[in-house]
Amino acid sequence: MDISVASNVVTIKGNIKSVSDYQTIKSTIDNMKNNHTSITLNIVDSISMTSSVIGYLNKLALKDDVKVNINIGNSQLMELFEDLNLVSLFHVKKV
Repeated sequence: MDISVASNVVTIKGNIKSVSDYQTIKSTIDNMKNNHTSITLNIVDSISMTSSVIGYLNKLALKDDVKVNINIGNSQLMELFEDLNLVSLFHVKKV
């Protein structure tokens, strides 16, 4: 997994599949959330996402009042968000 940041946009390339991926995403967003009330995740090509990342994003949206926008490149990952009924919470779009 490769991650880059520009302002309030986090771009993730590669599969999100390990604990270290979760830790990287969490620390990246933790460093941003104090300066931004809205964060956009561009998930370019991951086919899945670990439950720990989904749980963390849930906490951001529901407890920390951070607006989370997710742009997804892979239809399989889009189906996961649809199956979990998280499309409206995270403003998920297939791009």
